[in-house]
Amino acid sequence: MPELKQQPTLEDFQKYVALLERERGFENQTVIEKCVLLGEEIGELFKAIRKTNKLAVDENSNFTSVEEELADILIYLCSIANRYQISLEEAFREKEKINQNRVWR
Repeated sequence: MPELKQQPTLEDFQKYVALLERERGFENQTVIEKCVLLGEEIGELFKAIRKTNKLAVDENSNFTSVEEELADILIYLCSIANRYQISLEEAFREKEKINQNRVWR
């Protein structure tokens, strides 16, 4: 089983997810499959947030804590980025360069 080093970078997360996918037999899932799974995890995050904020939620729904759902989302983001050979860190930095020139109100 791969290990994630202490204080990992985004690159470390992406490498770790690639190793986990190989180990667990998920490396052949398509980007479309990963996107659908990401969408499901986002829904589970919303349910966890609803529950955390004491809003009505179906207790039979499949979700855990906000923390676990966010971790699942990060795993799928890394997985999708890996399939396109995208560095999430570089993409984040480039997007922030664009955002710095936007007017926020």
